[in-house]
Amino acid sequence: MSIFHLILQEMQHRKMNFLLGLLSVIVAVGCLIAALTLLQADEIQTALILQQKEDEVKQAGAELKDAMRKITKGLGFNILILPADQDLEEFHLTGVVSGTMPEDNMRKLSESKIVTINHMLPMVAKKVTWPEKELDIILTGTRGEVPQLHRALKKPLQQPVPAGAMVLGYQVQKKTGLKAGDEVQLMGKGFKVAKVFPERGNSDDSTVWINLKEAQQLLGMENLLNAILALECNCATEDRVAEIRKDVAEILPGTQIIERGPPALARAEARNTAAATAVASLEQEKANRIKLIERHASFAAILVPLVVLGCGAWIGFLSLENVRRRATEIGILRAIGVRSSQVFGIFIIKALLIGLVGALIGYFLGYWIGVTWGDLPAAADPAQVLFSGRWLLLSLVFAPLLSSLSSWIPALLAARQDPATILQEG
Repeated sequence: MSIFHLILQEMQHRKMNFLLGLLSVIVAVGCLIAALTLLQADEIQTALILQQKEDEVKQAGAELKDAMRKITKGLGFNILILPADQDLEEFHLTGVVSGTMPEDNMRKLSESKIVTINHMLPMVAKKVTWPEKELDIILTGTRGEVPQLHRALKKPLQQPVPAGAMVLGYQVQKKTGLKAGDEVQLMGKGFKVAKVFPERGNSDDSTVWINLKEAQQLLGMENLLNAILALECNCATEDRVAEIRKDVAEILPGTQIIERGPPALARAEARNTAAATAVASLEQEKANRIKLIERHASFAAILVPLVVLGCGAWIGFLSLENVRRRATEIGILRAIGVRSSQVFGIFIIKALLIGLVGALIGYFLGYWIGVTWGDLPAAADPAQVLFSGRWLLLSLVFAPLLSSLSSWIPALLAARQDPATILQEG
């Protein structure tokens, strides 16, 4: 009679003992695989949540960048590059620049690779009396925005004033009665009114804009500028004015930088703060998810060993009880010629079979628990992403090893029993 036949007969005869041992292995493997699968589900869910958060932050950042661009463009030119000899106190009191600088400064700036400002516009401006109308005005000469050679062309903030054209501020139009399309003389030169600005509530209302070259000729400022207007780039740092001053000073030494700071800039700062808060929220979410995974891992690190040790002890107890109850059978087997090694093999092979069957059932039970309780979205295909051939192989090695080790001592006791003594006692 072969050992395998004896094992099968024994399992059929003592079904309860076999089923209890099998249940122990299933519980041990099921707990281990369920814990590992749930931890993997936590990690996948964390990655999905963080990816979603990162996408939201990126989208918010893109929206913020676009909003910042619109806000800043809505402010108009907010950086003034002034001559080195300009008295800033005089400028703040009168709003007019009296100092001058070479027009070549505009070329140097446009050919540079400065990134902290853009939308650069050269200008001359001077408070004069319009002799033909006997009206004090601020005569401003502008041209189209000067493109930066290292940047793509952008939509201008202010349209250029063509030669022979004139744009009027609100108060100038009100006092002169001129309207778009009228022809008029200014300091002996003919112009056609191209546009009238609505009321702005600042010095623009008393300003007349003409082409830069024509203004330079009328004011006797050929090849000179009073200022260069620019738009601050949102890529500048918190100490943006200092950064802009540093960048411009490297290109145009001696010039002065003034930032116009209307309330809209405060709103822009608030948007930047909101962006920083969104990033901080993402980092906090990362930290919270990591702590959650660590807590689950710590709990599994305590629970799983306890369950495995308990199941191993239970398998050992069942094996020992089986040996005690089968003492007479063992004695008879030994008496008819079955060797002690064969008796030992009966118990160990049985334990290995219980381990293999229990591993298969336990793995798929633990895997099912992980898929069901892992709470992954259907789009992530949890049944596929949580299946692990490596863990299945681990189960098929771990469970038979646990079962055979737990049965090792009872199997040795059975193999070492003296058949004469057993049969005499029976």
